[in-house]
Amino acid sequence: MNAAMRARLSDRAGRALRHAALSAALLVSAAGAAAAEPEHGIAMYGTPALPEGYDHLPYANPDAPKGGRIVMGEVGGFDSLNPFILKGEPPWQLGQLAYESLMGRNWDEPFSLYGLLAETIETGPDREWVEFTLRPEAHFSDGSPVTVEDVIWSFETLGTEGHPRYLGFWKQVAEIEQTGPRKVRLTFAEDNPELALLAGLRPILKKGQYTGAGAPAFGRSTLDDAPIGSAPYRVTEFEAGRYVELTRDPDYWGRDLAFRNGTDNFDTIRIEYFGDAAAMFEALKAGVISVLRETNADLWETRYDFPAAQRGDVVKSVIPHQRPSGMTGFVMNTRREIFADWRVRAAMILAFNFPYINDTMTGGRQPRITSYFSNSELGMRPGPAEGRVRDLLDPFADDLPPGTLEGYALPEGELSARNRDDLRRAMALLREAGWSVDRDSRRLENAAGEPFRFEVLLSKGSRENVSMMQLYSRALERLGIEMQVTVTDDAQLAQRTNALDFDMAHFRRGLSLSPGTEQRLYWGSEGADAPGSRNWMGVKSPAVDAMIQAMLDAPSTEDFIAATRALDRLLMAGRYVIPLYQWNVSRIAHAKELHYPEHLPIYGDWAGFLPDVWWWDEAE
Repeated sequence: MNAAMRARLSDRAGRALRHAALSAALLVSAAGAAAAEPEHGIAMYGTPALPEGYDHLPYANPDAPKGGRIVMGEVGGFDSLNPFILKGEPPWQLGQLAYESLMGRNWDEPFSLYGLLAETIETGPDREWVEFTLRPEAHFSDGSPVTVEDVIWSFETLGTEGHPRYLGFWKQVAEIEQTGPRKVRLTFAEDNPELALLAGLRPILKKGQYTGAGAPAFGRSTLDDAPIGSAPYRVTEFEAGRYVELTRDPDYWGRDLAFRNGTDNFDTIRIEYFGDAAAMFEALKAGVISVLRETNADLWETRYDFPAAQRGDVVKSVIPHQRPSGMTGFVMNTRREIFADWRVRAAMILAFNFPYINDTMTGGRQPRITSYFSNSELGMRPGPAEGRVRDLLDPFADDLPPGTLEGYALPEGELSARNRDDLRRAMALLREAGWSVDRDSRRLENAAGEPFRFEVLLSKGSRENVSMMQLYSRALERLGIEMQVTVTDDAQLAQRTNALDFDMAHFRRGLSLSPGTEQRLYWGSEGADAPGSRNWMGVKSPAVDAMIQAMLDAPSTEDFIAATRALDRLLMAGRYVIPLYQWNVSRIAHAKELHYPEHLPIYGDWAGFLPDVWWWDEAE
């Protein structure tokens, strides 16, 4: 990626973020002047960037050739083909490749949707309701039409029997009804303008597959009854835990839509599964897979000198982005008594000597995540809280974790493995929390004589995380702490994390340029203890809940940014996660025949990019 392209991407990202953060008051004023008319798209704030009659998404190549195949790799396995329920472990790609929603996202804007299964969208003056008109030509992969009845059934079933991530939205729907031959309306139970957009993103499945005599139950985990979708691809071949192959549907109903122009170019998408990352890398070298995302900056510079790369048969591409860093690290489960005290969590972060571990793992090439929304305008600012951020946090001042108002920053650590100053500070915090080292056993104990012992839950496919824990354990031993590392397969990992049955685990939450209702799923009190909760750390904070609500209710650009920065402060000062690296770019090694458009979306290599807008061309 050359400097000029990076500059263009950065400039577009800045304009897009400012566009997304337009005053909500302006939106309400404009919408309230008269009843809204059916539109081709909708934006969270302001108007969609693409006009009615647009030709293609800006990061899709309308001239991309169709054909060829892409083979991607995954570590782990799968035992289900239903991505919409809690049971089982499906290939995560199925949700975006094999199923469609009423609207689709343009990933070159923070949050705008355009018609997909629905040809138009209409909202009430204050977005208290939303109405979709289905396209008459839309049909499922078995040829049956997509009907209003399918839409209503999908909303109701996902909202009551689906994965917990769908339940929160459904609770905010007061009514869903058919209002015309191809029209469906949802009326909302609360004032939240984002709900109209979230409704457009719910997957639509075929009701007839699960109703009637002898039909399978929707909630069972199975490889026999994959949900029937309407998307360009459908599963045509698989072997449990080994591979799954999707084939482009020659009768796909939407191939002439502007939204699909230049997308879904491969005839075949195959996903191969491997026991670990090392085996997957060997598969790239041997040509078994044709694309690989490299997450280690040091390995990117040092190990891509194998024969295929030297010949130019495998090339390296760097894809920048302008989205927030999100949070990647090791999360501590505060439901466990051992991690309930913020001082203990602070000590665990101090003991994790990031500069030394980063230098060992990546040669120090990857910067650390500094907050949940770092790398963006939405991230907290250093030093004491000021202005509107302070105003939002002050009502909760008596109950805030230390550092929220005063300012919080991660420990600096040192390149030496000893890290004496931080370990000394960690021990002081542990003593304050009631822990002390027994002179005879040299182990850390509480007042009842119980040892400080915990388990870290990791995927067996991540050798890098295991290596980091080995380095970390040496520092913990000096504090008298015993850490057990449990490495398990993906199915067992999902089962335990869904049950919230872990002390510490590897954790990743990607965050967007338009955070909203999903923040309740990640950090909100409601549902924090429910099976399948996305709130792995178990945050139950009135202040966090209030900041999320302030984001949703923000009447202006400044209020929205302030609420997000205040939330960022609360999450960091809560010391729930030991942060790792941030990935400001994606590093993708791929076969030379694989290509992507020059115009990159502001979200970079995220949803909607790989394999969606890539193509195969031997001539190039």
